[in-house]
Amino acid sequence: MMKIGRFLLFKMIRIITLVVAICFISFLLVKNSPIDPIQAYIGADMLKVSPEQRGQIAAYWGLNEPVMTQFLNWGRAVIQGDLGTSMIYRRPVIDVIGERFVNSIVLMIAAWLFSGVFGFILGVVAAMKRNTWVDRFIQWYCYTLASTPTFWVGLLMLMIFAVSLGWFPVGLGVPIGVLTEDVTILDKIRHLVLPAVTLSIVGVANVALHTREKLIDVLSSDYVLFARARGERGLTLFWRHGLRNVALPAITLQFAAFSELFGGAVLAEQVFSYPGLGQATVEAGLRGDVPLLLGLVIFSTVFVFVGNLLADMIYEFVDPRTREGRI
Repeated sequence: MMKIGRFLLFKMIRIITLVVAICFISFLLVKNSPIDPIQAYIGADMLKVSPEQRGQIAAYWGLNEPVMTQFLNWGRAVIQGDLGTSMIYRRPVIDVIGERFVNSIVLMIAAWLFSGVFGFILGVVAAMKRNTWVDRFIQWYCYTLASTPTFWVGLLMLMIFAVSLGWFPVGLGVPIGVLTEDVTILDKIRHLVLPAVTLSIVGVANVALHTREKLIDVLSSDYVLFARARGERGLTLFWRHGLRNVALPAITLQFAAFSELFGGAVLAEQVFSYPGLGQATVEAGLRGDVPLLLGLVIFSTVFVFVGNLLADMIYEFVDPRTREGRI
């Protein structure tokens, strides 16, 4: 228990310092960007606004204060649980993030599960069929995907399955012109398929290649050679001697891929106009919505950190050597 307590305390200190540092850097970058938040807030009616009205808007949002004063005021509000009000949506930031998070988490979980399971299976098959045409095909597939941008895959999927074949809708999260209460689960799934497949296809490569290399090392070990000598082959050999050894690195890699998953979701959501956190992040950055952008920075940082924390905890639970201090 003492070890777990020290571990969680260290992680808590680390996440606090990480969030403060990232927020401060993001705040400075936004403040020094060429985007005028007042102009972004007013929009096309900027020419109709007098300098006095512009000053009143700046005072209302606290934009006329020194940079450090603005950051400290925002920090005090965050500690009290207030992330501010979005300048784009005219709503509390926490409400915007909560609404968009529901859409994004469904997309990311679907892509995360598919890429992890499919990538693990491909890696195992490639290692068990080492130096055959199956292995070479899987490696070619993975290396091609690893060097392919997410937005390009998304555009390709969009042109083939939405525009040419018409199997799936072109974009958005729900059908156009349909009331919220009339949207069915099937409608949401049809709009989710292409973004999820796009995001998962790109994430398959790392898991598959990493699993292949680890399993090849395991299959070359002395105890596996001894097991082969006893007559063990195929799935029996993998199940008894390979699964746990390759599952641990794959689990760690998959949870550590949360950051890549979130970054890929930003591009996928933009291509498919999917109403998630990624699209909100792009809008907040382009239109100078500092409260929303910083709220998204905090959320994404905690999201990725929790993924890494879960990976560490699962690794320690599954591998008894870490609990006994032998690693």
